[in-house]
Amino acid sequence: MKDFISKTLLAYTFIIFIVTVISGLILSPIVTNYYVLAAVLISMFIIFTLLLFYIFDKYFRPIEKVSQTMDKLLKGNYRARIHYSMNGTLADLSSKVNALARNLSELTIHEQIQAEQLSTVIDNSESALVLIDEKGYIHIVNRKFLSMFGGKASDYIGFLYYDVLENEQIHHTVQETFLYEKNIKHLFSLGEENKKYLEIVGAPIFNDPGLLRGAVLAIYDITEFKNLEVMRKDFVANVSHELKTPITSIKGFSETLLDVAADDTETRNQFLQIINNESQRIKLLIDDLLILSKLEKDEMTIDTDQISTTRLFKDIYPIIDQKAELKNIHFDCVYSDEIHFVADLEKIKQILINLLTNAINYTPESGTITLRATESDEEVCLSISDTGIGMSKEALSRIFERFYRVDKARSRDTGGTGLGLAIVKHIVEVHNGRIEVESEIGEGTTFNIYLPKEQ
Repeated sequence: MKDFISKTLLAYTFIIFIVTVISGLILSPIVTNYYVLAAVLISMFIIFTLLLFYIFDKYFRPIEKVSQTMDKLLKGNYRARIHYSMNGTLADLSSKVNALARNLSELTIHEQIQAEQLSTVIDNSESALVLIDEKGYIHIVNRKFLSMFGGKASDYIGFLYYDVLENEQIHHTVQETFLYEKNIKHLFSLGEENKKYLEIVGAPIFNDPGLLRGAVLAIYDITEFKNLEVMRKDFVANVSHELKTPITSIKGFSETLLDVAADDTETRNQFLQIINNESQRIKLLIDDLLILSKLEKDEMTIDTDQISTTRLFKDIYPIIDQKAELKNIHFDCVYSDEIHFVADLEKIKQILINLLTNAINYTPESGTITLRATESDEEVCLSISDTGIGMSKEALSRIFERFYRVDKARSRDTGGTGLGLAIVKHIVEVHNGRIEVESEIGEGTTFNIYLPKEQ
């Protein structure tokens, strides 16, 4: 536009010059004073030229500015504005063009904000998301997807899904989503050792006329739910197994008692004692289950108080020392200075009694068990060491599971329910503490319980 106006202005100036020259040629025969004629012609040329520049500056230049601004808007520069003084209709046009530019700029900003928000939502989604177009090309993968399958976004975006996604179940899901044009759901797993269980949902995308434009894949990590389901099944199976043995014994001996002669006092008393022992075993199991259930509840609270290691060890020592003497095991409590910390006294006693009783059960005669207390600036450590049979590395990773037993025969002989260490772990966690285990087969075991001094 600028070139057009410049050329037009030059052309009109040239036309004025030609008209002036022709006028001079026409008037020269009848004018005697050529100087006056030249002065008139020059004055006429200047006046018409100035008038031409005024008209162009008044009307054509504003049109040029409007045209330049519109060109910038068409190229996407929505910050372009008309900064030129105008009057009348052109001023109104200039105002509307500037208003249009402002609206386009605001619209662009809003679109950028929405795009950033959408991108943030997609990237921070707990499920892996993949957007595939109708031709099978991947357009979007989010952060969760990359953490599941590895690689970078550039390894997937722009490629056909079956070229970069190796899992066959994903291929089937995409194909069924396009084929049936409805939501498709499947389950599959990844890995061998640390297996992940995933649920994939394919959802078709349609445009306004209802034509299929692509699909979104949402992949959820359901490993935790699968593990909980397995734990629930194992728990039910273990409880059933633990209850089956004593109930079978009670049923069998009670039926035998009905057939035993009334005067056979010795046999009757023997069977009644067995029934009583098995009933006690069931009671212990149910009590431990109730304790564990209570500890696992979110609303579980503890009654905290100031505890000293001197008082704690004095309360525990007679109970454990008596049990240790029956197996000729030496029990010792070691602490240099009195240590104070805030905790639930009865529950801390329960922790130590459970662990010390286990140590007695798994330590041969003439062995040694030591209860020790140490402290740092922020926490206290209660340590139980024994010279018992020890545990393998495989057992160490599972000893806090419910009903897990290192030595099943020995555990049953001692009347254990298999829930003691699970209870211990939960009590420690309720106190915001942690428990660590060190053990070697044939060398003994050490449990270290770390508890904060303040709750």
